[in-house]
Order: sequence, then C-alpha cells, then structure tokens
Amino acid sequence: MLKWILAILIFAVIVIQFIPVDRSNPAASAALHAPDEVMNILKNSCFDCHSSSTVWPWYSKVAPVSFFIAHHVEEARDELNFSVWQDYPAEKKSKKIDEVWEHVEKGDMPLKSYLVIHKNSRLSQADKEVLKSWTQSFLEPDSTEYQSADMETFEK
Repeated sequence: MLKWILAILIFAVIVIQFIPVDRSNPAASAALHAPDEVMNILKNSCFDCHSSSTVWPWYSKVAPVSFFIAHHVEEARDELNFSVWQDYPAEKKSKKIDEVWEHVEKGDMPLKSYLVIHKNSRLSQADKEVLKSWTQSFLEPDSTEYQSADMETFEK
C-alpha cells in the first residue's frame, strides 16, 4: 500500500511540472524614475515582485513552488507596479508612495518569505532612512521638489 501511495505521489509531482505558469515580464510602459540611491534600493529589494523586471530564479520553474511565486508576483504587480508608475494618476501615486513607507516602516516589506532566500534584499537602516526621506518629500506639498500634477522631480 505504501508503495502505491509513493508511486502516485511521485507521478503527481511529475505531472504538475507540465502545468504552465506565466513567468512573463511585460514591457515597462511608464517606469518610475527616481534618484539613483532610491532606484538602487527599489531594484534590490522591491522590483522582483513590484515591477516587470522580475528575475525568475530556477526554483520558479519547479511546481508547486512555481505556482506560489507566479501568483505572488501577479498579486504584487496588481497592488503596485513600478514599471507602469507614470500611468498612475497623481492621487494613486500619492497613495502608493505613502503605502511604500508604511509597509517598510512596519517591516512588512520586503516579505519575510522572500528574505529567507534573498538575504541581500533586506533593507538596512540606512536604506530605510533613504526611503523614508524620499517618500516624505514626495508627499510634502511645500517641498521645493514637489510637483503637484505629476510629481516629476521624483521621476528623473
């Protein structure tokens, strides 16, 4: 009986490898432009899930892990996609930029499950301070760098 269960389990694992998973990186239509220091932090810690620049590691091709990763990236892009940042209306940009700092401050982002494998994506205190400064200045209407209509200053 145990042999049959093991054989069925192995067969199921093999079969699910043939279920296609979307690991595409759509073209970036209107990507975020921010100061280099900010972009480096975002690319290192955020872009794998929140952009169309996902680096798909080898294990993203192995089911059932592939299902989890592809679904997570799809949800993350739906929530915030830096590759279409310029397409967002000003109000949405303000809301999303506020949420960026809120999630970083709480320690919600990057996800702990992501950091288990991607330890170099962990945000240092200095990284957090850069993001805090950037997000706060992005939201301050009195900031000399603030552009009310499309906030171009932070999209260099």
